[in-house]
Amino acid sequence: MDAKEKPNTYDIVDAAFTQENGVMILVKGHTGKKPHTCEICDATFTLKHDLKIHTRIHTGEKPFKCETCDAAFTTKSNLQVHTRIHTEENPYKCEICGKGFKQKQNIKTHMRKHTGEKPYKCEICRADFAQKLSLINHLRLHTGEKPYKCEICETGFKLKHQLKIHMKIHTGEKSYKCETCDAAFTQRSHLQVHMRIHTGEKQYKCEACGKDFNQKQALDSHMRIHTGEKPYNCEICGADFTQRFTLKVHVRSHTGEKPYMCVICGADFSQKNSLNIHMRIHTGDKPYKCETCDAAFTSSSNLQVHKRIHTGVKQFNCGICGKDFNQKRDLKVHMRSHTGEKPFKCDICGANFTHKHSLRIHERLHIREKAYEYGT
Repeated sequence: MDAKEKPNTYDIVDAAFTQENGVMILVKGHTGKKPHTCEICDATFTLKHDLKIHTRIHTGEKPFKCETCDAAFTTKSNLQVHTRIHTEENPYKCEICGKGFKQKQNIKTHMRKHTGEKPYKCEICRADFAQKLSLINHLRLHTGEKPYKCEICETGFKLKHQLKIHMKIHTGEKSYKCETCDAAFTQRSHLQVHMRIHTGEKQYKCEACGKDFNQKQALDSHMRIHTGEKPYNCEICGADFTQRFTLKVHVRSHTGEKPYMCVICGADFSQKNSLNIHMRIHTGDKPYKCETCDAAFTSSSNLQVHKRIHTGVKQFNCGICGKDFNQKRDLKVHMRSHTGEKPFKCDICGANFTHKHSLRIHERLHIREKAYEYGT
């Protein structure tokens, strides 16, 4: 044998080795065999060490404990990544924008924002995604799958973090607290939006009318005023709405659902805001003050109507006779004098009335008649 020869060596491209029990083992290269099998789920692994770590998923064992908080992990590397939350260490820096990351894999995903790379494609609608997890979550829109179930109320969620947030409804946990007032929130994003109330920051501006908003979602909804877009449709009557929430409230007019109840008098409401305004009747709270006089009101809309007394503005005009009104409902009632509509009907004699209060006065006649009959 030539002295320059090296026996028992191989020309292996992209080979990788690890050490197990003092022996160097080829991890990546020749056969691709995975000789170590999980007895519980049949998953296979190249290394015995990987199988050992995997088994902790089934046993629940988490031997690596965080010394700062109560978190525990199945691997030492996961603990090391977690520890950076406490140290605020971000060792992986983006060379383009300077943003730091705790894990190397996160910077790889982040770089796709700069490159525009979206390697994961939906085979149903051809939508592209920068992350594999985003594609998996997206596919649930097509399948309707909600794999994360609440053990208390059985509500299903597409994403694990949605279930985690939902559980705080049951526990009452609000871990994100405002340092300026006593408000507390279940999500950090909700606290960030709330803080703009104190700072006055409104970073989202409408390019059509210049109006400012403190949430992007609010701006998106507002833009539909300009575009006329109404993407949310009522399946019962066909009415269209600019916001999903408005449709949800509207559907209650068909179902009669009134999920918000006053604990004092038992009155029911289809909207939480309506209940909040109603509660001010009991508390006497009138937070909306007129700057011109001493009048105060339970709702912003009532204050706006009141202000027209001072300004003389009557923005609701009758297209038939030209008469002006302060409130839309007054114009609506007035229009009945032109149309002859009498929507309020007496259940006793069938008489019809233009105004609800006229029906009430009429009904008292029947009450008096009955009282007279009993009296005689």
